[in-house]
Amino acid sequence: MNDAFLAAFHALPLGAFTGRAHCRRYRVMRRTYAQGRSHELVAHELGGSDYISMNLYDLQSGARLKPCEMPEAKVRDFVLALVPEKD
Repeated sequence: MNDAFLAAFHALPLGAFTGRAHCRRYRVMRRTYAQGRSHELVAHELGGSDYISMNLYDLQSGARLKPCEMPEAKVRDFVLALVPEKD
């Protein structure tokens, strides 16, 4: 798993927030489960149709990214580009 991706993902705020990626605005929800070993991120483009959904699992063997019905590259690019907006 790419260290830059993991750092970018874990730097995102928990809960709901608005952010920008690739010149588009998104409403994002990030949640953790299982004492912080399982993570979920879902993002909906505001005013558009783009959608991102993924799970990330922190396993003893290393982190595992599981995109939901989309290419892994799309999820990675989104997380690396995502900048939360200041409220």
